[in-house]
Amino acid sequence: MAKIKTKFYCTECGYETAKWYGKCPGCSSWNTMVEEVEKVVKTQGLTSELFQTKEKAQPIIHVESGKEPRVQTGIGELNRVLGGGIVPGSLVLVGGDPGIGKSTLLLQTSYEMAKAGLRVLYISGEESVRQTKLRAERLGALNAELYVLCESNMDSIGEAIESVSPDFMVIDSIQTVYIPEVTSAPGSVSQIRECTARFMRIAKGQGIATALVGHVTKEGAIAGPRLLEHMVDCVLYFEGERHHTYRLLRAVKNRFGSTNEIGIFEMNEIGLTEVLNPSELFLSERARGVAGSTVVASMEGTRPLLVEMQALIASTHFPSPRRMGTGVDHHRMNLIIAVLEKRMGMFLQTQDAYVNVAGGVKLDEPAADLAIAVSIASSFRDIPTKPDDVIFGEVGLTGEVRAVARAEQRVREAAKLGFKRVILPEKSMKGWKSPQGIQLVGVNTVAEALAAALN
Repeated sequence: MAKIKTKFYCTECGYETAKWYGKCPGCSSWNTMVEEVEKVVKTQGLTSELFQTKEKAQPIIHVESGKEPRVQTGIGELNRVLGGGIVPGSLVLVGGDPGIGKSTLLLQTSYEMAKAGLRVLYISGEESVRQTKLRAERLGALNAELYVLCESNMDSIGEAIESVSPDFMVIDSIQTVYIPEVTSAPGSVSQIRECTARFMRIAKGQGIATALVGHVTKEGAIAGPRLLEHMVDCVLYFEGERHHTYRLLRAVKNRFGSTNEIGIFEMNEIGLTEVLNPSELFLSERARGVAGSTVVASMEGTRPLLVEMQALIASTHFPSPRRMGTGVDHHRMNLIIAVLEKRMGMFLQTQDAYVNVAGGVKLDEPAADLAIAVSIASSFRDIPTKPDDVIFGEVGLTGEVRAVARAEQRVREAAKLGFKRVILPEKSMKGWKSPQGIQLVGVNTVAEALAAALN
């Protein structure tokens, strides 16, 4: 006889406990503990099948090595984020806000791979087969090698996989799939954990590249236990504002490539299209001759990206001035304001400071420091920067400008877009030759950078 057992799980982090807590002991979230009834069977658990192996341990020097084969998805931006293509047998988790375009991206990817001769199985637990075809007709993604299935029962999905034998598989979404043996509801911590373990066993055992769509919480994290992100090989986040046309695909975990690459797409009536020149897109609406606006050359993986840095300094009537930053590190912005106050003599204690990266891009590298400093100084002094200048460099606490990596790629991107001058750390100018038609201004301190940019 099976024994009925009641447990409580945290919907945010997956913490398991025998009694209810108002505040989760694992992640300190309030009112996230839910009760689930589990049927404890004396046989081995579902996840234990993952660790059954008949291979013997061997020295690592005797293991055959070789370059992992890659399958091209047909979408260049997705290939870039994945590290050159999708690896057979890998498990990819794609998360993002509702309506951001996760299903659209994966349906277009399925069509491109089916068009290349691969057999693709698209399983939807949220849409009927008719609805999926209507969406595919709108996207122009109809192909005989693209199989669709509306199913959420894991046993039925396993039978469909055996009959189709796909090379690539999409599960939309993992929160809708359930295993009948697990008595908790679909989308619960137990179901998500066990279903992901089952898909991982199928992907690794049969060499089927699998993409899982994951829902996100109101904080933006993927719903379900944190174990879900640890089990998969790659975690991709689809970002962007629903009211804007562009989308950013970013990898936060990738066992087969870098996590610094981003893919940029534009949403239109025919689906998602790749943005081949993102710098031109982000600078298309830039206002010229306005104080507080500069252009910074940032690196996203191996891709140079030019975006507009905006700053607004305004007098405050409150004892404590506001410091707000969008797209930049808030603590880094406060550090740069302190450097400007101490080293440059700017009295910013009675001023509100607002810094924004236009276009919704998030810059997390120190090379944006100098552009933030110049933007704040430009707005504070009400002196516009030159519209043909590009600025990048790291700022230290003593007011020095430190060297940054890959200065040559940043300068070449600026020259390609028609900029005439680049203000950069002087130590970053060594070891390479600048392209024709662009002037390089090397600086060692913030004072030198402000003198060059605002005079």
